[in-house]
Amino acid sequence: MYDVIVLKEGYCRLGEDGKSQNCGGSVTLIKGKKNVLVDTGSPRDRDSLLSGLKGNGLIPDDIHYVVGTHGHIDHIGNLNLFPNAVQIVSNDICHGENYLLHDFKLGIPYEIDEHIDVISTPGHTGSDVSVLVKKSPFGTVLVAGDLFECAEDLEEPDLWQRNSENGEVQEQSRINVLKVADHIVPGHGSMFKVPDEYKSHFRCVMYYEEINSDHMFSASSSIEYTVVECD
Repeated sequence: MYDVIVLKEGYCRLGEDGKSQNCGGSVTLIKGKKNVLVDTGSPRDRDSLLSGLKGNGLIPDDIHYVVGTHGHIDHIGNLNLFPNAVQIVSNDICHGENYLLHDFKLGIPYEIDEHIDVISTPGHTGSDVSVLVKKSPFGTVLVAGDLFECAEDLEEPDLWQRNSENGEVQEQSRINVLKVADHIVPGHGSMFKVPDEYKSHFRCVMYYEEINSDHMFSASSSIEYTVVECD
C-alpha cells in the first residue's frame, strides 16, 4: 500500500496584465516501500518542497525515484536536490551519470515495483510520462502532470488543448488512462475522482474536412474536429 500525498497543489491563473499566465505545477509524494517524488516544482518552490518532505518524516536522500512528467520548468526546477535518486524526466532515465535505456515510446511501462509504473502519456509535449499507483487508499491513482490541467478540463477541453503540442495524441492518452484511474492528480489543480461515465471504453476519431470556396480568388481551407464515440 502506498500513500499519495500532494505536497503542492498546482494552479494556473491569468496574470494581472490579462495576457500572461501565473502557473505552478503540482508536486506529489508517493510514500511507501519506495519513496517516489513526482515533479519538483519550480526553483522558487525549493523551501516549501523541503518543508513538505520534512513534514512527512523524509529528507531528500530518502527519495528513491524522482519523476519529472515533462521538461517544463515548473515541474523540474529542483532536480538538483535529489542527486542520489533515480531520475526519470520524460523518456530519460538516469542514476548519477548512468543513463538507462527504456522504450517508453513503444508503450512499455517502466516498473518501479509491482504497485507503481511510469507510463508514456504524450501530447502536452512529445514525451510526457505519468505515474500510475495501483494500490493506495484512493484506489488506482494517476499522477498525470499536464496530461490533465485540472478536474474542470474534463468538461472544458480548451483548458488543456490551448497548451497542447499535439491535441490528437493527448486526447488518446487521456482516454487510455481514464479507463484505469480512480483518482487523478492533475498538473494545475486539485486531485479529483474520475467520474464513472469517463470509465467507458472510448474511441477517439479525428476528422479532416476540406472546404472549397466558389470565389476564384479564395483558397480552399480545411477544418479539423474530433468525435469521441463509445465502443
